[in-house]
Amino acid sequence: MYQGYLFFLKFKIMKYIGIDVSKNTFDAWTETKGHYSFKNSTTGFKAFVSWVDDGHCVLESTSTYHMQLSLYLYEAGFALSVVNPLPVKRFMQMRLQRSKTDKSDAKMLAAYGLSEQPSRWEPDPLYVTEGKQLLGVIELYIRQQTALKNKLDNLKCGGLTTGKMISSIKLQIKRIKVEIVKLEEELLLILKTNSQKELTQLMSIPGIGKKTAAMLLVYSNCFRDFEEYRQFIAYVGLCPVHRQSGTSVRGRSYISKKGNKMLRNHLFLCSFTACLYNPQCKSLYDRLVAKGKSKKLALIAVANKLIKQSFGVIKNDLVYDPLYISTKA
Repeated sequence: MYQGYLFFLKFKIMKYIGIDVSKNTFDAWTETKGHYSFKNSTTGFKAFVSWVDDGHCVLESTSTYHMQLSLYLYEAGFALSVVNPLPVKRFMQMRLQRSKTDKSDAKMLAAYGLSEQPSRWEPDPLYVTEGKQLLGVIELYIRQQTALKNKLDNLKCGGLTTGKMISSIKLQIKRIKVEIVKLEEELLLILKTNSQKELTQLMSIPGIGKKTAAMLLVYSNCFRDFEEYRQFIAYVGLCPVHRQSGTSVRGRSYISKKGNKMLRNHLFLCSFTACLYNPQCKSLYDRLVAKGKSKKLALIAVANKLIKQSFGVIKNDLVYDPLYISTKA
C-alpha cells in the first residue's frame, strides 16, 4: 500500500516538458514556465536549456527535424522521450482537442507524457543512423525509377517508341539503377564493418538475402529496439487485423500495412524463396494451403515466420539450424 502511494506521488510530481518541433523553430511548454518558442538551432538549444528547469522532455518523431535537438538534450543529460505521432494524435482526440497550434501541441505533449509516461529515448549508434539515411535515399530512388518506368510504358502504349524524350527517360532509369547499386554496396560495407556477425547470422536463414538482412538490422537497430518478434511484425505492418462486433459485423481479416512498406515488400518477396528452401517455412505454407487458406495469406505467414527466425538467431547468438529453429522458435 505504501509503495503504491510512493509510485502515485512520483507520478504526480514528475514534470514533463512538451516540445513541438518544426523545421526552423520549436515550441516548449511546462506547467511552471508556460510557453516559449525557440530557434531549431544550437543557439535555440542553449536558450532552451537556460530557460527550462529539470524535467522529462517529450517530442514527436518528426522526420529529421527533431534529431539535432534530441541529441543535444540527451548529451546535456535531460531525460527525454521521442514518441510516435499517431498515439499522440489519438490522445488529443480523446480529450476533444480542437485547436491545432504549436503552443497547444506542446501543451498536449506534456499532458501525454504525464498520462502515459513513455520510455526514455536513447540515440541509435551512428552507423545505424547512417544506414537509415541510406535506405531512405534508396527508397526515394526506387520510387523515382518506378515513376519513370511507368511514364515510359505510357508513352510506348501511345505509340511513341523513339526520340529524345524516350532516350532521356531510359538514360535516367539507367543512372538511377547505378546509384541504387552504389548505395546498397555502401550500406553493406557499413554493416560488415560494424555488425558482421549479425549479418552472417541473418543470411544463414534460407530465404533472407543480403539486402533484406541489411534492412532488418538497420530498421531494428540490430534488434535492440524490440523485445520480441511480435513487436517487429507490428512495426513492419504484417500483423493481422480482425473486424468483428456482435453478430452483424464480421469483416474480412487483413494485414495492417501500417508500418515500413519497403521492408514489408522485401520480406514478402523473400517468402517465395523461403517456401522452396526453408524447411519450416515450407511446412507452414503447405499446412495453411491444405487448410484452405489463400496462397497470399500463407506467404504473409511465411514472412512473419522469417521475422521470428531472425529474432531466434540474433537473440540466441546462433546461425540458422533447422532442428533448433523447429523446436525453439
